[in-house]
Amino acid sequence: MPNIIEITDFAAPELDVYARLTENQLLNRHEPEKGLFIAESPKVIERALAAGCVPVSLLLERKHITGQAQEVIARCGDIPVYTAEFDVLTQLTGFQLTRGVLCAMLRPKLPAVEEVCADARRIAILENIMNPTNIGAIFRSAAALNIDAVLLTPACSNPLYRRSIRVSMGTVFQIPWTFLGNEEAAWPQPGMTLLKELGFKTAAMALSDDSISIDDPRLMAEEKLAIVLGTEGDGLASSTIADCDYTVRIPMAHGVDSLNVAAASAVAFWQLGMQSTYN
Repeated sequence: MPNIIEITDFAAPELDVYARLTENQLLNRHEPEKGLFIAESPKVIERALAAGCVPVSLLLERKHITGQAQEVIARCGDIPVYTAEFDVLTQLTGFQLTRGVLCAMLRPKLPAVEEVCADARRIAILENIMNPTNIGAIFRSAAALNIDAVLLTPACSNPLYRRSIRVSMGTVFQIPWTFLGNEEAAWPQPGMTLLKELGFKTAAMALSDDSISIDDPRLMAEEKLAIVLGTEGDGLASSTIADCDYTVRIPMAHGVDSLNVAAASAVAFWQLGMQSTYN
């Protein structure tokens, strides 16, 4: 039987996770084993559950108990299910709920880089990408376009921030990912050396006089390739570009010199991920 709890007290501490805790507080860097994240909508919650994430509580509109959240509630066991009418929930959270269902879940322990890259042929490296929307969009493209794993440098926005999860449509739970160490010094070294030890050639997506086109046959022929994407605005660090095996450009028209990193990732993943499976 689901543990349905009608919301009567907005100040109840059990609701802090949905209404009052910041993303950094949810992350809980000092005690990561107690960290939480928020998944929105039944589809995203189901993908998180399928990936083995552990639910803590649900917050949803009353009508969804026997509606679109029914299967999610059944899969979550006897955790608390906080509920109220739509207007009450909007007042509590300060925004309209996405499809009327939120789920607080424990953050899973991050795997090692070697584990994430095991059996992978195409991976993405995200360097200092700080916009959660871009992170989510990149993960969605990675899932759709045959990228096997994603590695992030320590300065990147966390893929389990609420907006990243929402924009990714839950694909952050389908693509293996982890961070390259816990310190800024983890990238480009020793992270780059580790990738090469794992058999990956590295391709920096950057504008450079010595860059090659993204459809260069040498890229397509690489058995294992890491596609390296840089931060919004500044792009990749010069030291990262220098350490990569290739510098790669996307040919442009009409005098445009670059794309948003999320758009560039989709083009790169299509060419170097999807197309490589047909060659």
